[in-house]
Amino acid sequence: MRAGFSAIAERLTCWALVGGLALYGADASAQEPTEPFRHAVAIIGDPKYPADFAHLDYVNPQAPKGGELRMSSTGTFDSFNIILDRGEVAPALALVYDTLLKDVDDEISTAYGLLAEGVSFPSDYSSATFRLRAEAKFSDGKPVTPEDVIFSFEKLKEHNPLYTSYYGHVTSVEKTGDRDVTFRFDQKNNRELPMILGQFPVVPKHWWEEGRDVSRTMLEPPVGSGPYRIADFRAGATIRYELRDDYWGKDINVNVGQNNFQTISYTMFGDRDVEFEAFRSGNTDFWTETRAARWATGFDFPAVKDGRVRKEEYENPFRATGVMQALVPNMRRDLFKDQRVRRALNYALDFEELNRTVFYGAYQRVDSFFFGTELASRGLAQGEELELLNGLKDKVPAGVFDTPYANPVGGSPQASRDNLRKAVGLLKEAGFELRGNAMVNAATGQPFRFELLLSSPQLEVVAVPYQQQLRKIGIDMQIRTVDDAQYTNRLRSFDYDMTWNVWAQTLNPGNEQRDYWSSAAVAREGSKNYAGIADPAVDALIEKIIFPRDRDQQVAATKAMDRVLLANDYVIPLYYGQTARYAFWDKFDHPSELPAYSTGFPAIWWAKTP
Repeated sequence: MRAGFSAIAERLTCWALVGGLALYGADASAQEPTEPFRHAVAIIGDPKYPADFAHLDYVNPQAPKGGELRMSSTGTFDSFNIILDRGEVAPALALVYDTLLKDVDDEISTAYGLLAEGVSFPSDYSSATFRLRAEAKFSDGKPVTPEDVIFSFEKLKEHNPLYTSYYGHVTSVEKTGDRDVTFRFDQKNNRELPMILGQFPVVPKHWWEEGRDVSRTMLEPPVGSGPYRIADFRAGATIRYELRDDYWGKDINVNVGQNNFQTISYTMFGDRDVEFEAFRSGNTDFWTETRAARWATGFDFPAVKDGRVRKEEYENPFRATGVMQALVPNMRRDLFKDQRVRRALNYALDFEELNRTVFYGAYQRVDSFFFGTELASRGLAQGEELELLNGLKDKVPAGVFDTPYANPVGGSPQASRDNLRKAVGLLKEAGFELRGNAMVNAATGQPFRFELLLSSPQLEVVAVPYQQQLRKIGIDMQIRTVDDAQYTNRLRSFDYDMTWNVWAQTLNPGNEQRDYWSSAAVAREGSKNYAGIADPAVDALIEKIIFPRDRDQQVAATKAMDRVLLANDYVIPLYYGQTARYAFWDKFDHPSELPAYSTGFPAIWWAKTP
């Protein structure tokens, strides 16, 4: 499960709390026969806030409302249909919609009632019932009903592959009361399902059935139940959201001190450098810097020097979200099926040289699919992790047991030459050989040639040096950078040889792991199994992650899966930063104490009053 957008047991260990429910807790014998509705669910630990809390600790409840926030984004948009996995949806469209539950930024995998005032489920987690708030309304004044929830859920599963997978174990949904809607599952003890069912956007059934086709993209401003509405837009170019004075949920505790800007607008840019110039010149207000070089050298303009633009750098606020950023060979292509080939491609990447010459030493090499979290595998497997791996001994590489994963280390001419020599040796074992200056298949004479598909020219700062390294061992890697729409379509249909991707994780992984790594996701268009991983050991460990006995087993299974993924060299790990870099014109403020797992932007920030 994402920390906002995973977990269950082979035996029940739940504990009913007064007002909340901890999904890992004390003995099941304390459970009441009939579960009451609870205001919150927490998969790790107990909910922090009681049912009658006034506001979240990290907000300013007196934050002023008003002002304008001018944002920017790269690419374009051609749809306001948040249901459909097609087209390019407008940035920040989620501002228009509410969900059943709302995640918070100072707890891990905890959600509180938003559209739903509570959620209830039996001790075996075979179903979940949400009770809607009586006051919840759409922007056209009509109430949010169980029929709207059912319509939203069914259309998402029908038209969006992500939700088809994510909610694959939900077999039915029905209205079970005036304000109650019940989801039924085909598996028991999938503890995360009640929480993740609170995460989808609820859209108005009545509005869509007034002659609109939910299976098609559209640019008509939609009716929603969220804090903002679309006030104005130019298709593909700009969009402006306006805070609703009549927003039904503005005073409920999970929203106090949030949604403070009167308007939030986005201007679209086709080039990231042009987008930065717009910020520099004061045409947009806020900038998230992803390039270490620009952060080090590009903020010397007068507005920074005289304080009109503030630079703030935070310890990575997403530290509860492990991450794998990597180049991803598509194993649906025969060229990348051999592990030795994939390992050789890793030897050709000189991260240390890139970090020195391009990144000003700002990054670390990623060495885990849960990089930066307690779930990252380290050293040799021990305890329950080792037991799980021993049970799969005939299905995992031998190195899983005796060789901790480590990326090749470069950074000097000698180290680079040694790594390239090892790459050539691995390729030779895999059936390739150098003929003149070209690496070819020894049996067919076919050159080792492939295309790297990128979504942004900014990524070429890494791709070009890598291309040059590969050329030294006779490999011809072509770089193709395409626009957002083409990139999205090619990614969804797995139409690439190699691409660049970031998988965001959470401290409570679960059902989404199937979409990332499972054999079932390989052929499912739109899945996030971009590498084409079909590995029975990974499949078995995913099930242990989703259905753990307790938190200890979930952690052990996650580390074991991480170790197996790494040992098979399914990706070429890249890098990640330990800080988040923001720059913004000095028109805004935020609480002095930001939440533990986010900067809270823009929800808990506000415009300074004149």
